[in-house]
Formats: sequence, C-alpha cells, structure tokens
Amino acid sequence: MSEQMIDLSMASEDDDIENLYLTFEVARETYAVNISHVTEIVGMQRISAMPDVPDFIRGAMNLRGKVIPVMDVRLRFGLPWQDYDDRTTIIVLNLNGSPTGLVVDKVTDVLTIAPESIEPPTHWHGGGKVEGDKEQHGVVKGLGRHQDGVSIVLDVPRLLSEKDLLVNLPVKSTQGEPEKI
Repeated sequence: MSEQMIDLSMASEDDDIENLYLTFEVARETYAVNISHVTEIVGMQRISAMPDVPDFIRGAMNLRGKVIPVMDVRLRFGLPWQDYDDRTTIIVLNLNGSPTGLVVDKVTDVLTIAPESIEPPTHWHGGGKVEGDKEQHGVVKGLGRHQDGVSIVLDVPRLLSEKDLLVNLPVKSTQGEPEKI
C-alpha cells in the first residue's frame, strides 16, 4: 500500500473535535465521520472470513493482538464489489469501547464542518421511519458543506448498529493462518 498520511493530531487547540471530520471516498463519493470515533487509519490487513455474518462484514483482523471486525463500506451501502488496491484503507472506529474497521476506497482529509453547515438528509432517505418523536434517516446524518464541496456525513452509531452488524467475536481467535481477502 502506498503511504497515506492523514495527521489526526493536526487540530489546533482552538478546533472543536465535534466539528472535525475524517473524509474518505467510496465509489467516487465523499463521506465523513466525526473524528472523535476514529482511533487509527491502517493499510489493508489480512482479514479472516467469518461464517454467519452479513456479506458486508468481510471478517476480522488482528491489529496488534486485538481482534477487530471489518466492514466493507462499499458492500454496506449496497454498491458492487471492487478489488482492493494500494489506496484501499481501513479506518478503525471506536463506538462505546467496541472497535470496528471500515474498508474504504481511500482516505482523503480531515475537515472542519460546523453544525450549521450540515443539512439534514431529505425526508425520503432511509425510508423516513418515525421512532418516538424523531424521524430516522438510516446511516446518513446529513450533507456537510465545506470549502472543498459537500461530504455525506455518516451517523456512526447507526452505521455500526449491533442489530445491523450481528457480529459477536470471540476474545481470541484459535483458527490457523487467516485468509487474505
């Protein structure tokens, strides 16, 4: 993999972490996740396939002794499979102490997107289901305007929702050499 260096520590003390977003591409679209969920960015790793999980869960990787489930964002969004290349990257997110790797086409930048610059998704996105007093919009939190254009801001808790992932990993893998995907 060619080195992709995104300096996650580039934020100054004046920057509010809640307004910082890591942007990445999947199928030529730019997506963003709040930097507070990002623990690291790594190149492609060996991924061990797992049975009885959705197709978008590629399996699990061993990252410095910790087993982490890996989701292919392209497949999660119902897009066609694409072979991994030297730009393919895994973004490790942490939600409530549970890390998950996201396979993306490439990581692009860290941007500031102010809350007032994030437009809510349209009413038809995600089916517009109503739960309680709040309309639910799938994994899209909104469309974030910034100096470089527009990024699709993802709702990390919904993207990594346990009811969607259905992954229960063992603490330690006892299988042999993992299969490279």
